[in-house]
Amino acid sequence: QVQLVESGGGLVQAGESLRLSCAASGRTFSSYGVGWFRQTPGKEREFVATINRSGGSTYYSNSVKGRFTISRDNAKNTVYLQMSSLKPEDTAVYYCAANLAGSVYYSPSGYVYWGQGTQVNVSS
Repeated sequence: QVQLVESGGGLVQAGESLRLSCAASGRTFSSYGVGWFRQTPGKEREFVATINRSGGSTYYSNSVKGRFTISRDNAKNTVYLQMSSLKPEDTAVYYCAANLAGSVYYSPSGYVYWGQGTQVNVSS
């Protein structure tokens, strides 16, 4: 069992940066792949970024590529999402999730553990 807790959300202006954190409980966190997703009211959960168990492989959605960076520190059981050049369309609740395969994976259906989410608001 893995519990995930996101933090770091908030209100920023367009062009600013935020760093989200996903802290995990459990000694086996380093064996899981992790993804970040986001969701706005009335829309499906959208893939943002994913990282494999070692941190050596990452994958991003086209909408955030070049602006967001996913990384992990397995010693701290934490995955980060550094978000730069934020846009109003990045406004959403951001969720982190863990997959048992340990790989990069962009579909929400592949993830078994989810956090509660953290709200990010970007004003224009």
